[in-house]
Amino acid sequence: MQGGAGTVNKIVNADIYSHPAANLDFEGRQEFMVGNGLFRKDWVSSPSSTQASDGLGPLFNARSCQGCHVKDGRGTVPGFDPLEQNDAVALLVRLSLPASAEEARQRIDQGEVASLPDPVYGHQLQPFAVAGLPAEGQIKIDYEEIPVRLSGGETSTLMNPSYRIENLGYGPLHPQTRLSPRLAPPMLGLGLLEAIHQDDILANAARDHGDGVSGRANWIRDPQTGQQVLGRFNWKAGQPTVAHQSANAFSGDMGLSTPMFPRHSGDCTPSQKLCHDMPHGAQAHLGEHEVPARLMDFVTTYSENLALPQRREVSDARVLAGKKLFYESNCIACHVPKYVTRRDAERPEHRFQLIWPYTDLLLHDMGSGLASDHAEGDASGREWRTPPLWGIGLTKTVNPNATWLHDGRARSLLEAILWHGGEAQAARDRVVAMTPAERADLIRFLESL
Repeated sequence: MQGGAGTVNKIVNADIYSHPAANLDFEGRQEFMVGNGLFRKDWVSSPSSTQASDGLGPLFNARSCQGCHVKDGRGTVPGFDPLEQNDAVALLVRLSLPASAEEARQRIDQGEVASLPDPVYGHQLQPFAVAGLPAEGQIKIDYEEIPVRLSGGETSTLMNPSYRIENLGYGPLHPQTRLSPRLAPPMLGLGLLEAIHQDDILANAARDHGDGVSGRANWIRDPQTGQQVLGRFNWKAGQPTVAHQSANAFSGDMGLSTPMFPRHSGDCTPSQKLCHDMPHGAQAHLGEHEVPARLMDFVTTYSENLALPQRREVSDARVLAGKKLFYESNCIACHVPKYVTRRDAERPEHRFQLIWPYTDLLLHDMGSGLASDHAEGDASGREWRTPPLWGIGLTKTVNPNATWLHDGRARSLLEAILWHGGEAQAARDRVVAMTPAERADLIRFLESL
């Protein structure tokens, strides 16, 4: 019951990530179903006869939330075979400049911006555009094979990506612009993660975990209140709540205005003048935003209540052996197994639940191999938030083309482990030193989650 009372025991198929939490009441399930429709629907450009669904863009990465979060799971990166590479819909590319000037550094430190955007292309590359407007460009990926020798005579091959942008629609990028690809993560259990008490997360940062592990919080500015709040979501813990994360995706990924991010033009910059002249989809009789507050509430309810599937083979001897190895290798220094959610959580179904997400929701230095040279708020280019592991064993059941890590470079769970460095180097080395049978047991445990 890794998701508490909301855990579901359903047939394991491609829809296993898409069920409502089992403890949702009737009204909650109704809102969930409406949110599901909004999460899946394709938005269209303005003007359009479908006035409740227009406003896409002018620049965008996808037409729907589901376009990136495939069946509420991980997104898909372009193929590892150069001949099979397709459009990168779910792999976003963050753009930023180094904060060298004192004024710029102060803006980041004070939470006004998470990073400094490219002066022409903004915070994020948009590979698609509405009719009559050039798209910003397309990401291309080259992979270098890196063999890693393992104990017991085995060898694993890692794929090291390098990125470039082609077909730039608005001239060259700034010479110092840095690229940081981000793969759409799974949507499971987000409301339960939000319901973990802040003090429990901060206690993880204060605890001595051994192996030089020292996670830290990412404090960010709430765009509505201006207060410093704890980041929990996204690859750099750059968003404090599910509502913030959802609104940010509507704005940055689809160019749709919301009460939290009211710009109709999304990530269009002042240099992209034609972009600002495009018609928007706000309708006076529906509200001043393309995605009004009530629709945002539906999407947030949906995103907060996607249920965790019940674990499988929990009594299997090999699964239990793998769990023992997971603990003994000190993987739990970052992937903290369990919490009890707060009694005063906003939604009753999230209150006082014993959950097993296997994350500390903190930032960790993961070494040079995973570094992106893109800082975000307090998070450096080498730091990443510990991703939850619950549900990870069904990743490819939901999306057979799914891969792991922040940019999808890992084709297997073992490859994802072998990319760990920095604070996770010692735990990673213990996995390398295991016998082949022990490594198989470890992966079997992860696949049971």
